[in-house]
Amino acid sequence: MNSSTTLFDINEMDDALVEQILKEVYEALEEKGYNATNQIVGYLISGDPGYISTYKESRKKISKLERTQIVEVLLRNYMK
Repeated sequence: MNSSTTLFDINEMDDALVEQILKEVYEALEEKGYNATNQIVGYLISGDPGYISTYKESRKKISKLERTQIVEVLLRNYMK
């Protein structure tokens, strides 16, 4: 029997969800011929969901996330 305690980190799960959604949105935007980086940056700066296509439910997916949460994950990953 294992007596050690397993730690559960909700932040890791949240980060993974943000990363997955960003990847899906990025790929969908590129498939539609958009510059995905510019579109996502426009959304993050303005908050206007019009920057994100509805293709493959991208707008719906990214709207489930807080913009500040997306920026935090991006910054943490950049600083690694």
